[in-house]
Amino acid sequence: MILDEFTSVLSVKSREGFRSEVDRFTGWLGFEKFNATVVLDVTHTESRFAWVDNTPAAFEPLACNFERARVDPVAQHCKTFSTPIVWDQGTYTSLGLGPHWEEQAAHGYKTGIALALHLPRRFHIYIGLDRAEPLPSDRLELSRMVSALHLFAAFAQDAGLRLLLPSLRVDEDFEDLTRRELECLKWTMEGKTAWEVGQILSISEQTAVRHLVNATRKLECINKHQAVVKAMRLGLIQ
Repeated sequence: MILDEFTSVLSVKSREGFRSEVDRFTGWLGFEKFNATVVLDVTHTESRFAWVDNTPAAFEPLACNFERARVDPVAQHCKTFSTPIVWDQGTYTSLGLGPHWEEQAAHGYKTGIALALHLPRRFHIYIGLDRAEPLPSDRLELSRMVSALHLFAAFAQDAGLRLLLPSLRVDEDFEDLTRRELECLKWTMEGKTAWEVGQILSISEQTAVRHLVNATRKLECINKHQAVVKAMRLGLIQ
C-alpha cells in the first residue's frame, strides 16, 4: 500500500488543510520552502492562478514577477514539460542568468526540484520544493526525492483543483467504467504491474493495459496513477 506521507492529502477539506499537507510533505522530503500552484488557461493569452506557499515576504516581489518568470529556466521547463527538473546554481549560470540565481539565493532559494502536471481541460498544477542546502550528491538519493515528489503530485493534483479553484472545479461526469476496468485500477492501486494484474485476473498483459488505458481516458486523467487517485476519491475503488 502507498504510504500516508503521500495519500493523506486526499482527505483535506480546506485550502489551509491543503497548504498544511504540502508543508508537511516539503519538510518530510528535506526541503524548506514550497509553492503549489493551480493554473487554468482561460484563453491562449489569459490564465488564472491560485496557490499556496510559504514564500518569505521579502521574496514575494521577485516570486510574483512575471517578466522574470519568462526567462526563469525552472518556470519555462515546467510550462512546457511534465518531467521534473532538478536545479541548482549551474542551471542558471549555464544560461547567463547567474544574477537571477544570486537574487533568489539571498532568500534561501539555492537548489530545488519542481514539476508540472498538464491536465485535461487546460488545467495545470505546479509544485516546487526549494532549500538553501545543496542537493544530495548520491544519485540514488536524488532519484528517490524526485520520484517521491512525482508521486505526491499525482495525489495532490486532485485536492489542488478541488480546493484552490472551487468555482472552476472539473466536471466529474464521466463514462461508466466496466467491472474489468475497475478491477485493473484496484490492483494497480495495490502496486501491481500490468503483467501481474493480467496474471491475477487471468487475462493477457496487453488486455490489462487496454483496460487501464480505457479507465484513464474515461476518468479524464493523463496516466494510470492519476486514474487510481481519482477513482479512490470518487469511491469507485477502495
